[in-house]
Amino acid sequence: MNFDWLAGEVDDIGNFFAWHVALSVIPVLVALVLAVPIGWLVKQSGFLRPALLGTVGLLYTIPSLALFVLLPLVLGTQILDPLNVVVALTVYTLALLVRTVCDGLEAVSSDVLQAANAMGYRRIARFFRVELPLAVPVIGAGLRVAVVSNVSIVSIAALIGTPQLGSLFTEGLELHFLTPIFTGIILCVALAVLLDSLVLIITRQLTGWQPRT
Repeated sequence: MNFDWLAGEVDDIGNFFAWHVALSVIPVLVALVLAVPIGWLVKQSGFLRPALLGTVGLLYTIPSLALFVLLPLVLGTQILDPLNVVVALTVYTLALLVRTVCDGLEAVSSDVLQAANAMGYRRIARFFRVELPLAVPVIGAGLRVAVVSNVSIVSIAALIGTPQLGSLFTEGLELHFLTPIFTGIILCVALAVLLDSLVLIITRQLTGWQPRT
């Protein structure tokens, strides 16, 4: 590691890190807001559920680099616009979370739902006050996968010039210099661990009723 280079590039590295955080987290938040109602609708779809989940799952098979390149044509944005990366990662995260939300809601016991009905909960109130809270452990597990995946996928956007930690990889390759590459890897791993831990802490805070192991 060349610490002189690190000292000289600390501002740029900090900027790349901030962009990486934003590009990793914003798609997860947007996708979660979209996945909750979509997952509920898929759960209610009966025999169409496997087909709908399969269709949503296909979104995750789209090559990320191809999506980054095609989205400017669809959105009318510039190739370097970070919005392309946000939209692409929202699509991928949505593909993961719709199934997760659906599975979480499916895991709620029918006895619990019947008890909620007997207590006078209407459908919407039952969803927000009973079903969704009980589905949080499953949804939280899906969010942990999503945030870690996003930290990795965001790096690919360096190939189209979007600033984030992946830019350190391309810089290192162009200069045949390992320090930027090692720095990018260390920061990506640290960010993935940090975000995973944050989701885990939030999940535990929202599920105080669960026994701790």
